[in-house]
Amino acid sequence: MARGSTRPTSRDVAQAAGVSQAAVSLVLGDKWRGRVSEPTAQRVREAAQDLGYRPNLAARNLRLGRTRTVLLVVPALTTEFFAEVYTGAARVAGEHGFGVVLYPSPEGVGPARDPFASAQAALDGVIASSMAADALSAIRGDQLPLVMLDSDPEGSLGAATVNLDIADGIRQVAEHLLALGHRRFLHLAADVPSWTFEVRARELAARLAATPGNELSTVRAPISIDGARTATEAALRAPGLRPTALVCDDDKLAAGAYKAARRAGLRVPDDLSVTGLDDLGLATAIDPELTTVRLDAEAFGERGMRALLAVLDGRTPEEGDLPVSLVVRGSTAPPR
Repeated sequence: MARGSTRPTSRDVAQAAGVSQAAVSLVLGDKWRGRVSEPTAQRVREAAQDLGYRPNLAARNLRLGRTRTVLLVVPALTTEFFAEVYTGAARVAGEHGFGVVLYPSPEGVGPARDPFASAQAALDGVIASSMAADALSAIRGDQLPLVMLDSDPEGSLGAATVNLDIADGIRQVAEHLLALGHRRFLHLAADVPSWTFEVRARELAARLAATPGNELSTVRAPISIDGARTATEAALRAPGLRPTALVCDDDKLAAGAYKAARRAGLRVPDDLSVTGLDDLGLATAIDPELTTVRLDAEAFGERGMRALLAVLDGRTPEEGDLPVSLVVRGSTAPPR
């Protein structure tokens, strides 16, 4: 480092790594692929770390005309799922010198006030869950580079769409319950107008209809434990043969269903098998532990951020849905 300097410069990094300042700029600006070798890039990164070098982001952003700030628009943070989405997105963003502002829609879904004097001036792009898509019009986020999460690829507002393979998750649930011998099903559906919940209902109905002799009824509930309990209690009191398997759109609904079953004098899973979707911390806090579909929320956030970075750079984002997996625990068993 130059004598008397209090802060290392890109020239110091270049000297330490034995490369040009242009190479340092390419590597630390993540523009080196195809122009600088991987060993050289690693040498630059190590030199920058050893020297404690930090790029002058304000000057670089002024040159690029970017704020290097991204908005993540999600429903209200009522579960850890979207907090983990943020963690994944922020991790990837930080690796590329971006910051992420988290903006939960105040009512969970629906319109929201613009948190910026001008979102277009304050942001480089937006990542938004379809459950909070109505907030985009208020912040004019649909006029910025946009990546949608959990959104219909055929009708997405965004330049790119990132989805979990929810359809496959529901198929895994149905196949697990069918293999146990269940034929009478109740779907406890989230009362939220969202593509991701439409997929769950459609795939469950299609999979059960493919096997003769299955019965499926549906009851809707807000995504809350009390709402799920109330809706399940009413469904269990309905005339006719009681369902032996209850498929819930998420783990919070399943927790409410547990309470309803116990109030009705039923035991899980002896009298009623219950499944969830998300694999939240709640899934192993209830007894018996919940059979559910594990969604990797952090990987979801990472993929969303990478997709937005690709859009900003004029590249094609990675294609394909993120895989999900069924985690079988104690809440499912063969029917009596």
